[in-house]
Amino acid sequence: MTERLTIASLSMSKHVAWHKRALFVGCCVPLASLIYNALIGGLGPNPIEATTRFLGDWALSFLLITLTVTPLRLITRFAYVARFRRMLGLFAFFYVFLHMMSYAGLDQFFNWPEIWRDIIKRKYITFGFIAFVTLSFLAATSTDTMVRRLGSRRWRRLHSFVYPAGIIAVVHFFYMTKADYTQPTLYASFLAIILGYRLYRRHS
Repeated sequence: MTERLTIASLSMSKHVAWHKRALFVGCCVPLASLIYNALIGGLGPNPIEATTRFLGDWALSFLLITLTVTPLRLITRFAYVARFRRMLGLFAFFYVFLHMMSYAGLDQFFNWPEIWRDIIKRKYITFGFIAFVTLSFLAATSTDTMVRRLGSRRWRRLHSFVYPAGIIAVVHFFYMTKADYTQPTLYASFLAIILGYRLYRRHS
């Protein structure tokens, strides 16, 4: 019996590892697409703005996908999906970091005094910076070592700040948008559904 359980466990581990590798490759596709378009000159007349917006769109998309994992697990009772939440969350931060570096490096050439003035004066950059700092802290504490140090309950409480980070990121998108609000509205609606379901589960 023990031998069968060991074989089954090893089989599941290989299954999870294969799926994680496939997910890793899939999460890298947007970045590969961006690099390809940059190399062939397919980013339009303002490649820096196109790069920054592209990375921001995918950062918010990955963040919302990450927030969807728990509701999906609760609705479907398919616990397997929870195994990929951490990787999705780290990829969300990865694209957030690239989005921030695109603004700071390509747009501002790492002119930190000018960047700081932007953070103070421009609301969309203020909210973007707050979201970046919050997600940086969550990414830094996402390791198994930090879970052990903080304790499971305290760690979960800390990482619940991913929900305010999602709200702040959507607000950042709204402030950044100048004309067509269709896309940020869709993101906001999707986030509202996720948060609504989480509140429903908490009080039901």
